[in-house]
Amino acid sequence: MDLATIQQASVRAFADRGFAATGIRDIARNAGVTSGALYHYATSKEELLIAVMRISLTELSRLAAEAVTDQPEPASQLAQLVRTHVALQATSPQTALVVDREVRALSEDNQRAAMSLRDDYEAHWRTVLDAGIAECVFDVPDPRVARLALLEMCNGVANWYRPDGALGLAELQEVFVRLAFGLAGCQRSSAASIGSYVEMKPLSCEPISRTTTG
Repeated sequence: MDLATIQQASVRAFADRGFAATGIRDIARNAGVTSGALYHYATSKEELLIAVMRISLTELSRLAAEAVTDQPEPASQLAQLVRTHVALQATSPQTALVVDREVRALSEDNQRAAMSLRDDYEAHWRTVLDAGIAECVFDVPDPRVARLALLEMCNGVANWYRPDGALGLAELQEVFVRLAFGLAGCQRSSAASIGSYVEMKPLSCEPISRTTTG
């Protein structure tokens, strides 16, 4: 037994039941330990929740920084940001859903910490969109609304994507790049040729997948 196993058990419980309805016993049951043993790894379920949020948002920020640095101009940077976000949503869907839904369940201090991490991540998107608008690569009436719409579109992947469904991850990324370019008013003729496929393993806190037909 290790902390990652406990975090996986907590993510499964939070995703299935919601944070408010989850008790320490639910997490312990998922992990196959007693409630007393669980306290060796975390003092509360909120400690587990904020840890999961830090893992996800820190990794997203790291990958976003790489995406922006590795690509030469705003269109390819946006493409790579989209691929990265979609890949994480697809490979760690339960974690992604918990991070997206449960910020308000945190105490005030932890909520501020989580929102700060989210702001750090979204700043990469803001920078890329602003640069693309300045260079007349993107054409959007409201950059803030465009950014939020792009992120919300990508966040939805965790709700419906199944790896054994009609689209593989590479195809999914290309579809979303094309959609993102349309939303951003990007005039590039071939979105699929920009950037490169992002391969991603599940986060350490993501529970083992339960096979679902999609």
